[in-house]
Amino acid sequence: MGKEARPNWDNPVQFVLACVSYAVGLGNVWRFPYLCQMHGGGGFLIPYIIMLILEGIPLFYMELAIGQKMSLGSIGAWTAINPYLGGLGLASVVTSLYLCLYYNIINAWSFWYLFNSFQSVLPWSECPLNSNRTGPVEECEKATSTQYFFFRETLNISPSIEENGGIHTGQALCLVLAWAITYMFIVKGVKSTGKVVYFTALFPYVVLIIYLIRGFTLHGALNGITYMFVPKMEQLANPITWVNAATQIFYSLGLGFGSLIAFASYNQYNNNFERQAIVVSLINCGTSIFASIVTFAIYGFKATVNYENCLGRSRLLLLNTFNVAEDSITMDNVFEWIEKLNTTYPEQFAEIANKLESCDLESELNTAVEGTGLAFIVYSEAIKSMPVPQLWSVLYFLMLLLLGMGSMLGNITAIITPLRDFKFLSHLSDELLNGLLCGFCLLLGLGFTTTSGNYWFTMFNDYGASFSLLFVVLIEVITISYFYGFKRFEKDIEDMLGHRPNWYWKIMLAGVSPLLLITIIIFYIVNYIQGGTPTYQAWNKELGESVVTKYPVFGQVFIALLLVSSISCVPLTALYVYCKKRKHGDHHRKQRTVNTVSA
Repeated sequence: MGKEARPNWDNPVQFVLACVSYAVGLGNVWRFPYLCQMHGGGGFLIPYIIMLILEGIPLFYMELAIGQKMSLGSIGAWTAINPYLGGLGLASVVTSLYLCLYYNIINAWSFWYLFNSFQSVLPWSECPLNSNRTGPVEECEKATSTQYFFFRETLNISPSIEENGGIHTGQALCLVLAWAITYMFIVKGVKSTGKVVYFTALFPYVVLIIYLIRGFTLHGALNGITYMFVPKMEQLANPITWVNAATQIFYSLGLGFGSLIAFASYNQYNNNFERQAIVVSLINCGTSIFASIVTFAIYGFKATVNYENCLGRSRLLLLNTFNVAEDSITMDNVFEWIEKLNTTYPEQFAEIANKLESCDLESELNTAVEGTGLAFIVYSEAIKSMPVPQLWSVLYFLMLLLLGMGSMLGNITAIITPLRDFKFLSHLSDELLNGLLCGFCLLLGLGFTTTSGNYWFTMFNDYGASFSLLFVVLIEVITISYFYGFKRFEKDIEDMLGHRPNWYWKIMLAGVSPLLLITIIIFYIVNYIQGGTPTYQAWNKELGESVVTKYPVFGQVFIALLLVSSISCVPLTALYVYCKKRKHGDHHRKQRTVNTVSA
């Protein structure tokens, strides 16, 4: 690997914005609110902030320090530290490649929804007519119009991962567009990326602020915000809450992918990355909380509308069944009338008892929706009930698109930078190398646009980067603290910043962070073993809902390959270097023997 004149960010602000654009992504908008909802609202913020201090900031700092010191991508940086550790960088590249393959399909979905937002009537706001035009499509009636649009119109999803009906042309074209824009953003390497991040990092905040203002004016928004900030403190005794907080910090900051090392490698040697590590980590954490307030305001609106619609249906049923004055039963006293009529007319009430729905606002708010369900179904459900829904839809899906594109810049850079450090690729222009990578990812990514593609997307999302990242970062921090040596690391920091790391960085990196990572890895292994056969959510057309389904044998084998492929890079690279050195040493010994005999 060669070290030629390396381009730099135009200024430190570009680097910070690149890190913010990369770290602040879709997970802040859908994953964090879901975890808050699942683990006691505001109570989840306590372990989340503690894990940020104990794990997130120190590991973020460490990766920035490595990249800036070595001025190389992940493979080159770890090879420079120790030739046997080049596999750490390679594992990061493989993991980033997996992420790139499936992450851009989310951007393709965002494009699909964005384009559909310009219609006079949002296509997910009502169910389409059946082929006979006698009523709504049965599948849509059993589900909801938003679920139908996502699963049938957007994905045209098959009943299982074992059934495939070919490529969805519309999604394939959206994916081509997503990769074309990704290529334009990185075509000139860090020079073009540095200019794009001003937009990808800042515009989502503009949209979030607009949505926050709008969210506070929505009917029932306060119910959602109250739900978020009123903590269920009993969740603090649940170990899974702490593990989820630790893993959310880990993935939210983008540790282990090699993106942070790649970004920092373009810094000036004396850039103050220590301050930047703290600033970016706090911005990321703050954005998660900010985005959750927006999400829960909209979620409170949706839950309140659903609750009041339920009350309205119950009120109408009571009025149609009993001889009661219409204005006597209101939305506020439905439950009182149910109790009163049940007592007064028990036989007549028994006839409609099974038709009465159980209306409960708390239950509506407790309904946790994860991932794409929150981003593309729940938000769509709320948007369709807003005035001028097209405007809010365009703003929301444009924000999603920019968040996704910002993260893609980091993921692509994590692959391109190490490749650029290899001599045999150094003669290729940025345009050609970046184009080849984008084209390669696009071709493989087309598999996610098939009717079974969403199931493969779920598989990559669940297993492609989870365990491997924990393993990579654990090896990284142990290497820096105990093999490379913390004293040597301190001298590197002093050389760059003019001072050595203080007690906080030493305690975290040498003790607390590694122990936390080991604990999380053990939890994942135990949880995986106890979980039995891996499952996924398969869409059942007849029921109009997702059902838990076990992966077939080929799916389980592929999951094992995903888990092993990146991790195996570490021992296999070390074995390769060992064999190469041994062969080289044997060659030299033979040469010396020949020279001695000749003499």
